[in-house]
Amino acid sequence: MYIANLGDIRLHYRIDGDPDGAPVVFSNSLGTDLRLWDKVIARLPIRGLKYIRYDTRGHGLSECPPPPYTMGALVRDAERLMDHLAIRDAVFVGLSIGGMIAQGLAAKRLDLVRTLVLSNTATRIGTRDIWAERIAGVEQGGIEALADSILQRWFSPPFRQTEEYHAWRNMLTRTPADGYIGCSHAIAGTDFLTMTAGLRLPTLGIAGSEDGSTPADLVKETVDLVPGSRFHLIRKAGHLPCVEDPDNFARALSDFIAAQAH
Repeated sequence: MYIANLGDIRLHYRIDGDPDGAPVVFSNSLGTDLRLWDKVIARLPIRGLKYIRYDTRGHGLSECPPPPYTMGALVRDAERLMDHLAIRDAVFVGLSIGGMIAQGLAAKRLDLVRTLVLSNTATRIGTRDIWAERIAGVEQGGIEALADSILQRWFSPPFRQTEEYHAWRNMLTRTPADGYIGCSHAIAGTDFLTMTAGLRLPTLGIAGSEDGSTPADLVKETVDLVPGSRFHLIRKAGHLPCVEDPDNFARALSDFIAAQAH
C-alpha cells in the first residue's frame, strides 16, 4: 500500500510487474477503485512492463475532498502522481472517467503519455441534466438508491446472475458519496471533442457490446477522432469489459503494447 502526498491531495497507488519495466498507468472508472484492473494485470506479461494504478480522488483509499471536482483537478492528480513517481512515456489506460482523464492528460503532457488506451469512454459522457439528476439522487438517497440502475448499465444480464456481481455492487455502494458526486460534477462539465480531435499519438479504443453507459458506437466515434487509431469490440460485455472478459481485454492491450514496441 502506497500513498503519494501531492500537497492538496493524497492518492493511493500500487505498482506491479517489473520494477524496471516500461510504465503502463491505469485509471479507474466512477464508482470503482484500482481493483478494477486486478484480472487484467494478472494476465499481462510480468517482465518488461511496470504497472501503476491509483484510486481516483474520492475513491478507494485516496482522500475524498468535498465536492464538486473539476476534470482539470482529476487530470492534474494523474499528472502530479506521474511526476512524483518520475514516470515518463507511459501507456495510459483509462476506463470511463479514467478515459476522460487520459484524454486530458495526453493533451496537456505529451512527455508523460506515449500511447493511449481509451476503454468505454468518450469526449463527452451524458448531459448536464442527466448528471444533475444523478447527483441529486445520490444527495437524497445515497448511492444505494441508484445502484441497481447503474449496475444494469455496467454489466451484461448473465454477469448480473453471478456471485462476483455482488462484490462489484458492494464496491459501488461503498464509494464515498462525496467522491461519487465530485467526479460526477467533473464528467458533467467536460467536453473534449475539439481537444481529442487534435491528438496525434497511437490510440486503442476498447468497447463492450452491452455497454449501457458508453455504447460501442460512441467509443468508436471517439477513438476515430485520432488518426491511425485502432478499435476493439468485446462482445457480450458491458461497461467494465476488463471485469467481464479479462482474457479478451488483456490480449487486446498486450497486443497493442507490443505493436508500439513499448
